[in-house]
Amino acid sequence: MTVVLAGVGADTTNLGALAPLYDDGRFEYVPIPEKTRETSETETLGSWTLRADGRTAADLTTRIDPQPVRGEADPVTGEALESWPLHRDPNFTALTYGEHRTSGYVSRLRALEPGDIVGFYAGLRGPDGNRSHRYLIGYFTVADVAVVRPETPRERREAILEANPENAHAKRARDGDLYRADKTVVIVDGREPGGLFDRHPIRLSDYYVKPGNERAQYYLREELASAWDVRAGGENMMYKPAYRCAIDSAAFREQVGPLEGRTPADARIGKT
Repeated sequence: MTVVLAGVGADTTNLGALAPLYDDGRFEYVPIPEKTRETSETETLGSWTLRADGRTAADLTTRIDPQPVRGEADPVTGEALESWPLHRDPNFTALTYGEHRTSGYVSRLRALEPGDIVGFYAGLRGPDGNRSHRYLIGYFTVADVAVVRPETPRERREAILEANPENAHAKRARDGDLYRADKTVVIVDGREPGGLFDRHPIRLSDYYVKPGNERAQYYLREELASAWDVRAGGENMMYKPAYRCAIDSAAFREQVGPLEGRTPADARIGKT
């Protein structure tokens, strides 16, 4: 069994802000803005309601610069910002996740087998401007993995997309063609147990200056790397690497605790 940890969610590079983490342990998962309006996704920055109050994702920022923007020369602001679609990936309701990043993501995700786990981490900022960190916010168990390559025959490609209608990559595909037809896309179909934590995410990062470096960066916590037997991904978390962990799926679920009714103790690694 294998666990892969994937970095997801809106951050300063795509939304201009991090999702908040509150004093009571609640937090927000905000998907990244979509790169194009040509998607069947109905959730937008203006409709994505934050769990802790009546605000929306649009209230976290004043502008976005989707890259690349097709037919949009200027930053997206105002009413256009509120109506801009989200790239809802992962979709914790449908338990589906797609990825085309080549920096370890595609290779590690496509090697997953049924019963393995994909855990998802995101950058969150604490109250009162506290230091932001990377946090595990949820996971799901793998049911199946499908791979769409640039050379995949159209019939096979269309079949995969039709079988995963709630996946963000399928939603922005057009006439059986992926948004980035030159990229290999891995689509992970999930099953329970799985979902978004209700509160008390698990902090994965430390922030410090490492000997030999000139400035502080985010690094994977050593005790977590040991507890989850991290085998690939490196220790620097600045650019959201994909981590491959050799911990057994059942042991991982036991360590991270329940999805609902979480307590502060569930945010501590190494508990018994």
